[in-house]
Amino acid sequence: MSAHHAHRGDGVEVHDLGLGLGLGLGHDMKVMSRRSALTFFGVAGAATVAAGCASTTTRTTAAGTASATVAATGTATAIPQETAGPYPGDGSNGPNVLIESGVVRRDITGSFGSYSGVAHGVPMTLELALQDLANNGAAGAGMAVYLWHCDRDGKYSLYSDGATAQNYLRGVQVADADGKVTFESVFPGCYSGRWTHIHFEVYDSLAVAVAGDNARLTSQIALPQDACAAVYAYDSGYAKSIPNLADTSLASDNVFGDGWDAELATVSGTPASGMSVALTVGVAEKSQSTRSDNGPGRPPGGPGGPPPGGR
Repeated sequence: MSAHHAHRGDGVEVHDLGLGLGLGLGHDMKVMSRRSALTFFGVAGAATVAAGCASTTTRTTAAGTASATVAATGTATAIPQETAGPYPGDGSNGPNVLIESGVVRRDITGSFGSYSGVAHGVPMTLELALQDLANNGAAGAGMAVYLWHCDRDGKYSLYSDGATAQNYLRGVQVADADGKVTFESVFPGCYSGRWTHIHFEVYDSLAVAVAGDNARLTSQIALPQDACAAVYAYDSGYAKSIPNLADTSLASDNVFGDGWDAELATVSGTPASGMSVALTVGVAEKSQSTRSDNGPGRPPGGPGGPPPGGR
């Protein structure tokens, strides 16, 4: 990792390209439950897996053992639809970062446009490899990904007290010829009631994203417990995250609790040198991706509730 990305405060890579109308994902839109989605998708779609004999790979982390079924050709399991949560920043419930010039960028550590703040924490490089399951698992070249997450204090820019005048930790990337997008950021904190996670949405193209309300996939990424514990112990700025992480688990989380195999990222590196997070994302047909109600007892915008300092 370069010195630029290691220090996080000496500049933000910003390209002068906005996303027009935003994504238009209202918090009252319906999202299929994970369990129903997996049943519908047939774990990446029977047609996709039928192209080759499926094999099962198992990985063990401190969070537990995760098994993912992958076709012999390397086709990924369809990642399930999840709620966008109450802090998407897409104009559906207030602020809309996606109409701002500069939102398409690799480094999302700092705010952009009229804002100038920088999120502090352990450096993190996140790479998503998109596979288009509607095209036999081909690389999702040209797909657009909007990604956002909380800072080390568990706060979301544009929403949480003390961060409403910031738009950091939000950005858009367009997948390269290999279907990959890469974001430079800081490792997210863990706030009460939720496992450490990252939000993202996938669109067929940047042009489709500009049109709004056409997300093919809305989901979340879970981060392994051992990586989270290492980061939180290393940087005192994550002090609040230590008890929050201890008080929850993937099994008890109200998003990942019914299964997290396809959403659990692989993490390498060290807090001192920076963490590298990777996940292969199987993107199913949009027609197979619907939304479900938040369910009783869940706050508007989906599971999770307000983070510390949230409005």
